[in-house]
Amino acid sequence: MPEVKSYQPGMFCWTDLGTTDVAAAKRFYGDLFGWTYEDIQTPMGPYGMAYLGGKDVAAVNALSADQAKQGVPPHWNLYFSVKNLDESAKRATSLGGKLLLPPMDATEAGRMAVVADPSGASFCLWQAKSHPGAKLVNEPGAINWAELECRNVEGCKAFYSELFGWRHDTQDMGGMPYTVFKAGEEQRAGMMPMAKGSPADRPSHWTVYFTAASCDATAKKAQGAGAKIVVPATDVPQVGRFAMCQDPQGALFAFLQPARR
Repeated sequence: MPEVKSYQPGMFCWTDLGTTDVAAAKRFYGDLFGWTYEDIQTPMGPYGMAYLGGKDVAAVNALSADQAKQGVPPHWNLYFSVKNLDESAKRATSLGGKLLLPPMDATEAGRMAVVADPSGASFCLWQAKSHPGAKLVNEPGAINWAELECRNVEGCKAFYSELFGWRHDTQDMGGMPYTVFKAGEEQRAGMMPMAKGSPADRPSHWTVYFTAASCDATAKKAQGAGAKIVVPATDVPQVGRFAMCQDPQGALFAFLQPARR
């Protein structure tokens, strides 16, 4: 696939991991997805850029000191592209979101902010400068989908539709309503209600999906490397086969083997 050079506003464009053991996480994802790394020096410390075929696809970082102090568990952050960060951050709060990190410069790469939606799920806004986001998508080891699991489905439908100009299409997926957010006919992200039986204290959250050449082989390899399988390999008609797991440090992620067209 050719290199991605830009993202339209509202597109899922980047992901980075905050973890408690950077070296172990780099080994895990490097073995699982074939990533190589380079630490980019920033005012906030090293930023572990991950590459696939020489193209940046994600990053692996240590949790910030504040996050570690607050007991924030390892997690993947998801970034959505915006044209004007300050305006989008202001709009997010006016729509019922909460600003967790106000707009700030991320060196010459771009500007970012962190927002919690009305359900409490956090995500990042990204206004690109030199770094548009992932330069490779929808290939094995690269990002391909963003999915929200939340306790306030109707509130989030309204929030994201107003924030990003998305429209929403909800379908029955085996007895569970699943919402696909779209810009025109282009799919942007998915959303589902919190799974039945989830612990009462389980927070709403975004999950990043990576592409897998083989879902079953990737799940087996991840488990062999110490990951916990949360959702075993499962077929989704006309979509593909996916699995969800926690890496050895506890960060949740998923991977999808797309259905053949």
